[in-house]
Amino acid sequence: MLLELVVGAMMTGRPVVTLSDGLTSISAGMISRLPLLVMRGCELSAYMYVWNHFRLLELPWDSAWTWWLTFLGVDFCYYWVHRFAHEVAILWAAHQVHHSSEYYNLTTALRQSLTQQFTSWIFYLPMALAVPPSVFAVHIQLNLLYQFWIHTELIRDLGPLEWVFNTPKHHRVHHGRNLYCIDKNYGGILIVWDRLFGTFAAESDKVIYGLVFPIKTFEILHVQLHYYVYLWKKSKFYKALSNKVSTFIKGPSWKPGKPRLGDHVDNPKVTGKEVPHDPNWPLSFQVYVTFHFLLVLWTYHELFESKMMLSQLTLLGMTTYILLTLTSLGFIIEQRPSSAFLEAIRCVIMVTLLRFNYLRSPIPLLSVPTEAFVSLSLLYWALQSFSQLFSIKKKAD
Repeated sequence: MLLELVVGAMMTGRPVVTLSDGLTSISAGMISRLPLLVMRGCELSAYMYVWNHFRLLELPWDSAWTWWLTFLGVDFCYYWVHRFAHEVAILWAAHQVHHSSEYYNLTTALRQSLTQQFTSWIFYLPMALAVPPSVFAVHIQLNLLYQFWIHTELIRDLGPLEWVFNTPKHHRVHHGRNLYCIDKNYGGILIVWDRLFGTFAAESDKVIYGLVFPIKTFEILHVQLHYYVYLWKKSKFYKALSNKVSTFIKGPSWKPGKPRLGDHVDNPKVTGKEVPHDPNWPLSFQVYVTFHFLLVLWTYHELFESKMMLSQLTLLGMTTYILLTLTSLGFIIEQRPSSAFLEAIRCVIMVTLLRFNYLRSPIPLLSVPTEAFVSLSLLYWALQSFSQLFSIKKKAD
């Protein structure tokens, strides 16, 4: 990501990522992994259960044929995981997180859903009838890791490789909200599945990234969960039970009288001149948010490193603190009126955690300065909160 930032600035003369959008994407990636603190991954756990109880044959783990077959099998299953995530509204409610950025860079790859992992495992279960879990585990990670580097605008074309592999050029189309981009190029490592099943589109017009209806927010829980709220409200609008159910199991743009996947009649027209949401906020706040984000990123890393030695209550408490921090920083980015009060509460919790050694400075020599900085942060936001309350009371009088 740092290399892309440097090379991008050299090639284009401008940053390829904004601080607000980049931190939101990384925060989404952090949140997507938090369930792993208290449970095993759904994909591997369900896979091992089917393998242990229902396998029909056991392909040899040390055969090259098994590894190549698994490579193709995992990528084929991923194509259908991905396609269903776009064509079934309740699954799209999870996957839309990944598409919510109006930028396209390597941080976008980290913008993952908290909830998608609770359904994606279903699509891989047929492989558990024959492929050993150890081989599957390698390929499910390989498939995910491959897709990181294709989230960039700096690599334009890879020549003949474009015919077989999913590349940045193909995946840019997938992230576009242009009409020709919607619901196209689902492949993970290979693009051949899209060519076979009629979902391939070549890059042509300038790609405008993001959701059809941009959410224009950096509040991380809203990014993760807003579409579930939308579907619930949409379903309540209909009286017929069939329409209520269809709201969740048909396409995101479905309405009564439309085909299963709906249509794009109501989509805002893409002109190619759209500007991503990038609010102005003070440099001092940018430095503040960056510093506190790095601190919570360190806390997040430490939590995963020591999770086997911590109680469930401690894990729950630290997870809550991380969510509170990421939410509060999003409020500051958006300069919401309630950000001062929320950040003051967070700083109180942070000072307490530092005092009782639940949090540590990344650099031991900076422990005292870090605690002092957090205390000053608390003082600042407390004064801001009191100032706001006084202003509100004065207006009321």
